[in-house]
Amino acid sequence: DSRKPKPVLLVVNKPRGIVCTTSDKDRAMNIVEYLDYPERIYPVGRLDKDSEGLLLMTNQGDLVNKIMRSGNAHEKEYIVTVDCPLTDDAMDRMAKGIYLRELETVTRPCKVKRVDGKTCSIILTQGLNRQIRRMCEACGCHVRSLKRVRVMNICLGDLKSGEYRQVEGAEYREFMKLLEHSTNLSFRQQNAARGHDQSDGE
Repeated sequence: DSRKPKPVLLVVNKPRGIVCTTSDKDRAMNIVEYLDYPERIYPVGRLDKDSEGLLLMTNQGDLVNKIMRSGNAHEKEYIVTVDCPLTDDAMDRMAKGIYLRELETVTRPCKVKRVDGKTCSIILTQGLNRQIRRMCEACGCHVRSLKRVRVMNICLGDLKSGEYRQVEGAEYREFMKLLEHSTNLSFRQQNAARGHDQSDGE
């Protein structure tokens, strides 16, 4: 069908204060309005209003489903700054998996690397609701800023806040290949991995 729109997959650097949902309770501008892209596109997953960084947006519904279905198996990397010095012990606890009381679950082990005193890089393969914020709080810290810099093989790079670029060429092919090879977990495992709310973990 020649009328079928050309597939669009964008990397957006979502600014703070912009929401990803359209059912907006706090009247903040949502990312679709903000970008005002000439075709109808929607976010894949979401980033909290207070979070910034890499958000994928597409016009392909089946791609959204595929990424969300396999999303728990793939790496998402965040740069996180908290309000108190990060001890080795706190980073170690987060890396091994930490009990989150509100969700009554232990997080899956993840990679935590120090950037400097109050900033670290966290790589998750899980997407529990507000996971990073909850993990930091379980260690007695509060998140001051949270920026997603990578999803699978797609990196934010030096894309400025509020700007976007098209994913194409080798990067697009590699991304699709990673999705092809993603394990389709059973429904039960997905639900267990997903926790109570489909989120991206930030």
